[in-house]
Amino acid sequence: MLRVAVLAPISWRVPPRHYGPWEQFASLLTEGLVKRSVDVTLFASGDSLTAGRLASVVPHGYSEDPNADPKVSECLHIAHVFERAGEFDVIHNSFDFLPLTYSGLVETPVLTTIHGFSSPRILAVYQRYNATTSYVAISDSDRDPSLDYLATIHHGIDTDAFALHPAPGRYLLFFGRIHPHKGTVEAIDVAARCDLPLVIAGIVQDQQYFDELVAPRIDGDKVSYIGPVGPAERAELLGGAHALLHLIGFDEPFGYSVVEAMACGTPVIAFDRGSMPELIAVGTTGFLVEDIDGAVSAVSASTALDRKAIRAYAVARFGVERMVDAYIDAYDTVLRG
Repeated sequence: MLRVAVLAPISWRVPPRHYGPWEQFASLLTEGLVKRSVDVTLFASGDSLTAGRLASVVPHGYSEDPNADPKVSECLHIAHVFERAGEFDVIHNSFDFLPLTYSGLVETPVLTTIHGFSSPRILAVYQRYNATTSYVAISDSDRDPSLDYLATIHHGIDTDAFALHPAPGRYLLFFGRIHPHKGTVEAIDVAARCDLPLVIAGIVQDQQYFDELVAPRIDGDKVSYIGPVGPAERAELLGGAHALLHLIGFDEPFGYSVVEAMACGTPVIAFDRGSMPELIAVGTTGFLVEDIDGAVSAVSASTALDRKAIRAYAVARFGVERMVDAYIDAYDTVLRG
């Protein structure tokens, strides 16, 4: 039986209560592998939930525990999996670059899912371990030319957790962390020009941006802010929207909200950056636009899209089973050397 250690981040619980895309990935992969009879040990916070084995040295994610020191939690957490490396056939690193610095100290092969590059400076670590470990990209757009990749594997979602809404189209939706990179203000501008209410959901990641540019425009009528939304409410919120506005200001490596909205049959209108052309089928599941004017036009055009066809596309392209299949193939490739 294949023995896999999944090293999750330690910022939030696995699965996350609301925000936590890397934790969401670790959870979906772990549970999918367990269903395939893979022997999985999930290294995550002590309050995490899994059908596999849970290994933890910290009780809570540091973003949910005001008494935790993030660096201390990270050091203890990463060391834990590598101290037990001999128990596993593969260590699957979903934690970013720091665990790579332990990889040369163990014989167990390490496969790393690169969730994006927070800074060009961290590339030096990936480059150093490029020849001795294996990398998976989450989109072709996020591949760095200086690195070698085993595969590109788009994230999967539990498409059964989403469904067509019986009465969609009442509002436009911004769903994500509130930060200039994510385009919250742009979404407000588009909704105002379309004379449609906008619902904003997500954590505030840039407080100054929120206080100065977003909060003054929240009136509870044309613009509403409902905070972070957990899994239980996500399908209702995404499915009830006329369209999801994803007007990003950076080259986003993947967008969970994009594929989750499509799994509800909701069209997505996104700026043509990063992985968006890999996720959105233009004219079928949504539109890629260059500016605010293009987004306003796309809101009107999205009315004609077939929501059943949007969901069918998302189920076929982004189901979790497809992702699990791809990672099992990746483990096999790593073990064959």
